[in-house]
Amino acid sequence: MKSVPLVLVVCLSSLACDASKASPNIPVAAFATPPDVSQVQLSPDGSRIASLHRVSRDGDLGTAVQVFDLESKTGRYVVYAAVDNYVIKRVRWANNDHLLLSARFPEKRNGVPTTETRLVSVNLKNGEIRNVLSSRFLRRQARVPQFQDQIVDMLPSQENHILLQGNFDSVESSRVIKVDITKRTVSRVTPSRSWVRNWVTDRQERVRIAVLRKDTEYRIEHKAVDSKKWVQLWSFESFSEDSVLPLGFDGDPDILYVSAYHEGRRAVFKVNLTDPELHKELVFSDPKYDAGGHLVYSRLSGEVIGLRHSKGGGFTFWSDEHERLQKGIDAALPDTFNTFYSLSDDERRYVVLATSDKEAGAYFIGDRDKKSLLRFDRRYGALDPELMAEKNAIRYEASDGLEIEGFLTYPNGAEGPLPAIIFPHGGPISFDGGGFDYWTQYFASRGYVVLQMNFRGSSGYGYDFMASGLQGWGLEMQKDVEDGTRWLIEEGIADPDRICVVGASYGGYAALMEAARNPDLYQCVVSFAGVTDAAYLVQSYRRYTNYEVVKEQVGDNMRALRERSPINLAEQVDVPVLLGHGTDDRRVRVRHSQIMHRALEKNGKNVKYLEFEGGDHFLSNGEHRLRFFREMDAFLNANLQ
Repeated sequence: MKSVPLVLVVCLSSLACDASKASPNIPVAAFATPPDVSQVQLSPDGSRIASLHRVSRDGDLGTAVQVFDLESKTGRYVVYAAVDNYVIKRVRWANNDHLLLSARFPEKRNGVPTTETRLVSVNLKNGEIRNVLSSRFLRRQARVPQFQDQIVDMLPSQENHILLQGNFDSVESSRVIKVDITKRTVSRVTPSRSWVRNWVTDRQERVRIAVLRKDTEYRIEHKAVDSKKWVQLWSFESFSEDSVLPLGFDGDPDILYVSAYHEGRRAVFKVNLTDPELHKELVFSDPKYDAGGHLVYSRLSGEVIGLRHSKGGGFTFWSDEHERLQKGIDAALPDTFNTFYSLSDDERRYVVLATSDKEAGAYFIGDRDKKSLLRFDRRYGALDPELMAEKNAIRYEASDGLEIEGFLTYPNGAEGPLPAIIFPHGGPISFDGGGFDYWTQYFASRGYVVLQMNFRGSSGYGYDFMASGLQGWGLEMQKDVEDGTRWLIEEGIADPDRICVVGASYGGYAALMEAARNPDLYQCVVSFAGVTDAAYLVQSYRRYTNYEVVKEQVGDNMRALRERSPINLAEQVDVPVLLGHGTDDRRVRVRHSQIMHRALEKNGKNVKYLEFEGGDHFLSNGEHRLRFFREMDAFLNANLQ
């Protein structure tokens, strides 16, 4: 354990490691296609690897699941999915002979657009592929759940069994079932309860916590080991500083880890549930950023050994043994941020994902017995890290004095003033961090300097910063974007006559609002899946269970929201606009871009609209992504060069 692993930089995978090295003139396709390889997962016994691969079949891009044998160094594809059918979200091992695939696809229920998920089992012995929940079982339920891949517990002590939660009786209720993935038999674990959104098991595989939400009120309830009665632990409103969210149990069934605020920042605590006062003992915090994420458990002991961070990725280990292993890996791979991605049950083999602002991601297979670290594959084989641009953290002052953190990516070898891309993130309760971003690297490869800013309302910077963006669309959080652009000009970094603002989702809203509010500041605007009518966005959630939460976040004053919507400011836009949207977008409906296109044309504006049949909110379809990037490439070249 104390010795540094030997790094043998070789490519193990025989099916997907022959991507050619990128040339300095990197084609758009290198950035604008889904990853070559992702979701690299070790089997429980550490002998095989399952992963997702981008493949072409009959000229169509799709996704295949590969199983690679580490001993024979051979692999095979066991599942192929055309992206216009469904998107495989996740791959995991149920046991050494079965894979579980989470699949997402668009649907409609009673005329309401929805996103549906299914859980698919792949039997590696006989090649059988089928839904985990049988049609016979589903026909007996009061309703077919919209989400069928919500795994509560993988039940490591009960091979071939998992716990699933679902809305089998009504959209407002949920229950937990145990499923035998081989026989597809089902038994009930909990009765249906109204308003339960999530269930949490302890390390002994018992359902112990229920997370309830009705409208904007949350309740966290607990059932003691020797009791059948549910008791309330905490209650709070959505977006409240009083929120306490369960992360998981320790090996001790009375110890629960939770996420709560500490001195204005999210922190990790543990609570003894036998304590009537529910005292929260601080375990981990960061004085500058929110500390949150997912607990990391030892496969051997079942104990909590650390935290996987939600901001920036990576781990903080509380186990000395695993901390030593992390330090050895970091010494072997000193130029990347190295994240544990998967572990065998005996913890002797592991997968590490190595990333940086220039490295899109390389997967390594570690063997603690052999003290080796072998490269398995790279996420984007055509993106040579040596040709990528560096991303640097920056700070600027907003017009009201608030400090805004952001990231600046310079084209390699370039000196200012440069043509610039202002790139606000989506969410908006989200954040841009360090690390690789294919949009940003694409822009930099074309000679543009890129500014990403975490405007107020972004996550990761504490409660007050997040809450300052609630119901603040088009107000101060929008001004933060403008202030970032002006800072870039004042610093001599951006050429004031060659600036384009680009965004997706909320970022598309922010981009269009900038073009309307500050047409003299920009030369063009690009919006993919952007919100153009904030009032319509809120109203479109009326038939969904999170309608009240959406109103709390965005607002319910429809008149004010319309005044702060790009659709009603189209006449003020005096720069070329490129719009793109997928017809099956379930987050931001395609109508947003359709009506924006019509409003801009009606006002005689320079606008081009690209609509992607069957496309989703995330440009998951490789052909759609490539087409949009090529159109954007030509658009930016025409307006900024």
